[in-house]
Amino acid sequence: MILQIALRLLAGISVTWCLMPRAAVTAGFFRIQMLVTLGLGVLATMSVSGDSDPKGVVRSLSIALACLSFAGSTLWSLGRRREGTVCCFLISATALTALLLSTQIPAATPAVRALGIASEISSAWLVGGSVAAMLLGHWHLTATSMSLVPLTRLTHLLLSAAALRGVLAGIGLWSVTGVTWSGVPLIWLVLRWSAGIIGPLVLGGMVLRILKYRNTQSATGVLFAAVILAFIGETTAALLCREFQWPL
Repeated sequence: MILQIALRLLAGISVTWCLMPRAAVTAGFFRIQMLVTLGLGVLATMSVSGDSDPKGVVRSLSIALACLSFAGSTLWSLGRRREGTVCCFLISATALTALLLSTQIPAATPAVRALGIASEISSAWLVGGSVAAMLLGHWHLTATSMSLVPLTRLTHLLLSAAALRGVLAGIGLWSVTGVTWSGVPLIWLVLRWSAGIIGPLVLGGMVLRILKYRNTQSATGVLFAAVILAFIGETTAALLCREFQWPL
């Protein structure tokens, strides 16, 4: 579980780097962000078990992620934006590969497997994207003269991730057969949708309205709440997936 959380955060945060307008963000943000992913890479390396990774591929990729993050942080510290951007894309590709290799995706049919892969990537994008947006909001508290365009873009990306996650979860829910939703599973399902999908959508809309008044401090607080809701939603989704062996 710890390995999955670390790799999802690594993948989601790094994908967000690749999609955001980096030129409008000061280099210090990426320097610190890559120190965060460095820590996540070390955590992933320590969390890999021999049973789940007999060939050591995921462990090797996790070590590579930590090394790339250290190199990227150094490059951004030196102001080498082009080389630092290359590290962003390398970290993203490596993290996505490690995430998919470490995930037990149902392989009943090609359609089910495709849904499982898409569900895993969208989950990583949602939790990682919410964390990246929240940390960029915090960065605005020190870099007050920075443009709000990147933070607005990250909020739109967060809304897109939540919407995509909702579509895929809806497909998974519609595809489940022979399940009576009652008791604890029903509570998990309600919490999964209310906190994990509806919550980020509502809070993302609030952030966009707040940013019209350039109130980055309030926007950051709302984004922090969105991070918490996203984690609650994905945790309950993991419980449902373990219970029914289906991406929900």
